[in-house]
Amino acid sequence: MKISVIIPVYNAAKYVAQAVTSVLQFEEVSEIILVEDGSPDHALCVCRELAQKYERVQLVQHPDKGNHGAGASRNLGISKATGDYVAFLDADDYFLPNRFDAERELFKNEEVEGVYGALGVHYYSEKAREQYFSLFGDRLTTVYKNHPPKDVFRGQLGMLGSFGLFSIDTLTIRKAALDQKISPLMKTHLRLHQDTEFLFRLSYYIKLYPGILNKAVAVRGVHESNRITQVDSGKIKPARSKVLLWQEVQKWAESEQKMPTDIRLHIKRMHRSFEIANAPFLKKWLLIIKYLFTDFRSIRSGLYNINFRKELL
Repeated sequence: MKISVIIPVYNAAKYVAQAVTSVLQFEEVSEIILVEDGSPDHALCVCRELAQKYERVQLVQHPDKGNHGAGASRNLGISKATGDYVAFLDADDYFLPNRFDAERELFKNEEVEGVYGALGVHYYSEKAREQYFSLFGDRLTTVYKNHPPKDVFRGQLGMLGSFGLFSIDTLTIRKAALDQKISPLMKTHLRLHQDTEFLFRLSYYIKLYPGILNKAVAVRGVHESNRITQVDSGKIKPARSKVLLWQEVQKWAESEQKMPTDIRLHIKRMHRSFEIANAPFLKKWLLIIKYLFTDFRSIRSGLYNINFRKELL
């Protein structure tokens, strides 16, 4: 196996050396591609030192040296990758020693195009634990049981009940399948949740198999300045970014001629529910009343998922 590991780096000077060290333990990793994304801290200097120190580490930047977001940075990394497989790691996260144990066996089967596993959590400080323990606890982020590839797309959309989640940190993909079947790669105009949209499309076009689901193969690093953690916890209002996510998913689903009708309807309802949640108070109630009679399922997930119940109290 020759694996290219892509690490987008933004404002992660404190953590990126640990991320790189955690990847270097694997002989299968032929290259670590650090994509420095115009960091305001001294991450670029740290990345340069790592590239000088380790032969397998290479540093790239966007042509204008600017900040383009994690999606654009991962896309740039993919374009530079020379391995037969691609894996991803956020700069403040790290791999565990079992990260590629399942992949070594599963990828012997040519039908396996991607493998996903379980993600653990580590709090970098007591303050981070106090702030975000209610969100992550000490739980695994994982898919709760083995599913055949044909069910992974529906499961991620929430159509199979309690499916669970997997993170891009625990995903390994055949480069050939990525090049042949996924276009575009990550959508760069989505500054948040671009990895979620990517995983949706990936699981629709590519056969993804479960790896290790009952033990962490990688770890999410939680700290006070982690932007997506702040979004997920509600410190930054998430609803508008979710509207944009599901708007993009709906646009893609409508353009995909072979998309099953029930999936297309489910996606439409998810988009609608987030629009309702993000609407001003009066418009929100008008939409709720409208869909209460015409399509109740359009508002059910919005009522349940988007903290709307807190507004009713």
